[in-house]
Amino acid sequence: MKDFFYAIQDLFVNYLFAPYDYFRELELENWWSANIVSWLFLVVGFVAFLYWMKELRIFNNNGEEDKTVTAHSYL
Repeated sequence: MKDFFYAIQDLFVNYLFAPYDYFRELELENWWSANIVSWLFLVVGFVAFLYWMKELRIFNNNGEEDKTVTAHSYL
């Protein structure tokens, strides 16, 4: 049973987290390159936010949203 948990440890430490080891070493040379994953997540989140706001504007302009006080139970 102990070998099973050591195998899981070996999988994560030596294989699945290898890219993070690379980024950790790269940070000493160039901070911007080391944080490229974070920048990609920020860009994707910002694009998703803009898309969602565009969709909300479409529904608002069509008058499909019920804006009365009793429209939502939490109000």
